[in-house]
Amino acid sequence: MIKFLEILGGSIIKVIEQMGQLMLFVINTLIWIFRPPLRIRAIFKQMEFVGVKSLFVVILTGSFTGAVMTIQIFYGFSMFRAESLVSATLAIAMARELGPVLTALMVAGRAGSAIAAELGTMRVTEQIDALYVMAANPVKFLVVPRVLAGVVMLPILTVISNVMGIVGGFLVGVGLLDINRGIFINNIVEYLDVSDVFNGLIKSAVFGLILTLIGCYKGFYTTGGAEGVGKSTTEAVVMASILILASDYVMTAIMF
Repeated sequence: MIKFLEILGGSIIKVIEQMGQLMLFVINTLIWIFRPPLRIRAIFKQMEFVGVKSLFVVILTGSFTGAVMTIQIFYGFSMFRAESLVSATLAIAMARELGPVLTALMVAGRAGSAIAAELGTMRVTEQIDALYVMAANPVKFLVVPRVLAGVVMLPILTVISNVMGIVGGFLVGVGLLDINRGIFINNIVEYLDVSDVFNGLIKSAVFGLILTLIGCYKGFYTTGGAEGVGKSTTEAVVMASILILASDYVMTAIMF
């Protein structure tokens, strides 16, 4: 019994320590974001890595999600003879939830893990320590450009995902399910509100902040050599995915 309590207490203390370390890391990052100079070239380089290089997987995810959702919504609505509302339901679902969340999860798997691996490798090879020796703050040089790139690029990727989702739904709905083309487009224009799109983009910016911060945090505090880098990479994806889904629930409850 005492042994069990020791293990339980040790685990709780470890979790609390990690939460405190993460909060200090987040506060330190936010402070350095507003301190000049702003390294524009480094930010654009990370925007290319986080955004442009994620474009292919985002387009595929959005297209197939829209196609699958159209089939599922069509067969569900056909029981109530409401097939005409398929396109409006698809567009609202993509703008509010599917576009922001699926895009964030895809980018967390691709870019978030890569960020953790890159910074983790720099940590175990003492490159981050070398920055301290050269009086250069690693948070300013390594973390801030990646976080800003995530906040800027995730909304752009979400817009692309939303558009591709509707295009995928249009091809399936009009081409395979024989939904009238005019009704499909007109119902999207009539029922999709600007606030649906705007709130979805706010979500995606928060998701971009989360996945880049977690990737940087896990990489920044990597220990244990090559094995530790692999462990940090996995933990970054898992932790970012959980936080994205949890924050999505909170923001959905507030916004809609």
